[in-house]
Amino acid sequence: MRKFLIGFTFILGMYTNAQNEKKKEDITDSIKHWSVLGKNSLMLNQAAFSNWVGGGANNMGWLAGINYDLTYEKDKDLWESIIIIDYGQNDTKGVGVRKTQDVINISTNYGRKFSKSCYFSVGTGFQSQFSSGYEDGNNPLAKKISNFMAPGYLNFGMGITYRPNDNLNVTLRPTNARWVFVLDKDLQWAGNYGLKAAGDSSLLQFGFLGTVLYKIKIMDNVNLTNTASIFSNYLDHPDHLVLGYGAILNFKVNKYISSNITLDVLYDHNQIEKTQLKQTLGIGFAYTLDNGVKRSNRKDSQWWIKNRKF
Repeated sequence: MRKFLIGFTFILGMYTNAQNEKKKEDITDSIKHWSVLGKNSLMLNQAAFSNWVGGGANNMGWLAGINYDLTYEKDKDLWESIIIIDYGQNDTKGVGVRKTQDVINISTNYGRKFSKSCYFSVGTGFQSQFSSGYEDGNNPLAKKISNFMAPGYLNFGMGITYRPNDNLNVTLRPTNARWVFVLDKDLQWAGNYGLKAAGDSSLLQFGFLGTVLYKIKIMDNVNLTNTASIFSNYLDHPDHLVLGYGAILNFKVNKYISSNITLDVLYDHNQIEKTQLKQTLGIGFAYTLDNGVKRSNRKDSQWWIKNRKF
């Protein structure tokens, strides 16, 4: 009986240990396929004048934002989601509060690998803003030109994604539906944002969408993220291309402080027949979330473990 109990205890211990190792292995296997890179930031700027001959107006501004990249990669599956939300204001003496930044950009893309670095993919994206925009520097007494979901853009399409490493992601969708929403009744005029008739609240477009994401590590703690997009509507004036380019130059001071310079260029014939340009500069607090796990076992995807935080 004693020998039986000793043997049973030994076997039970071996089994328990094996189960614990299996659980650890399962947890590791499930976690290592997820990559979570996120940045939460609060940028501040301020200027004060007293008897300054050169002139100037006291002002204070802020810009808050989140930027998350969530990626799941296992075997032939690749699923990446990007969340970008920014909002900022500036309060200038004698002028009042003006909006300086207002962005909602959410997208997700799933791909199934069919050859090295190439995936059949399907994805959707949404872009809009939080509050009203006005002519004359966002002066609320001026003419209103935009609002939440006015315009709002919803894309859905299928195509091919080329992703040789984590620095470069190119997606080409020859079949892409693009809905344009204008839900503010004050902005539902014929021709506004491409609307066909006064009172219309949406417009369906179908065409080609191409997007590019390219990241460059310039030097330690200095990184440049480039994005570009092109859309052509097969149904109406395919030569009227919607072109967009964005750049974020990030200078990391330390774990909690960083500085950003951003540049956005846009041309959309249905919005305004001119090139749109926006540039911002800010320094402030930034908290970066990085789960510290690799995206895949490919050697060419390991750069970000050594050079984290972009």
